[in-house]
Amino acid sequence: MLAFSDPQAVARYAEGPVRLVPGFHGLQYMAALLLAETVSHDGRVLVLGAGGGLELKVFASLHAEWRFVGIDPSAEMLKLAEATLGSLASRVELHEGYIDTAAVGPFDGATCLLTLHFLSVEQRLHTLVELRRRLKPGAPLIIAHHSFPQAETEKLRWLSRYAAFAIASGVPEADARNAAAAISERRPAVSPEQDVALLKEAGFDGIELFYAGFTFKGWVAYNPV
Repeated sequence: MLAFSDPQAVARYAEGPVRLVPGFHGLQYMAALLLAETVSHDGRVLVLGAGGGLELKVFASLHAEWRFVGIDPSAEMLKLAEATLGSLASRVELHEGYIDTAAVGPFDGATCLLTLHFLSVEQRLHTLVELRRRLKPGAPLIIAHHSFPQAETEKLRWLSRYAAFAIASGVPEADARNAAAAISERRPAVSPEQDVALLKEAGFDGIELFYAGFTFKGWVAYNPV
């Protein structure tokens, strides 16, 4: 997470996801479509991990009446989000902090993209519980992040595929392999089965997998009515 407080790393942020996350742009559009299934034309959406502003820009561009609250712990990333949004920023409230400092809502929907894999299991469960508390009954939560088998042989196979995609996308081979090693050694990733179990433990239902891109998975889940 320290990289997100480094102004130079932040300035290069937009280059990273498209080269590291298979179908990155499609993931954002799918998230917007899933939100739109239930969010009203003038709905209010909570975006956790909003730094950079990439998904906020897609959501706000597609839905002219939606309003947003974006939360991120990095002041530098929030500055980038504001710059990325441009004129769309008038419909977005950006706040520095974590889920506990987010407005209580209730919101018509929420997203948390490429964020939960930075959190321990305990922090992840707490975050999911707090997200659900801020949603209206029946409102969707859309999440996507690293989620792959944790048995050693399977983990290495999937991380090798992650590195191969990055290399094919133009990331220097040494950098890609170092990133895969860092994910294996330092990032608290869990298996897809554990991710689903955490969503259930947090109180969500209607959980569906909608995205899979090598080491990344994405689900939509709902606050019970």
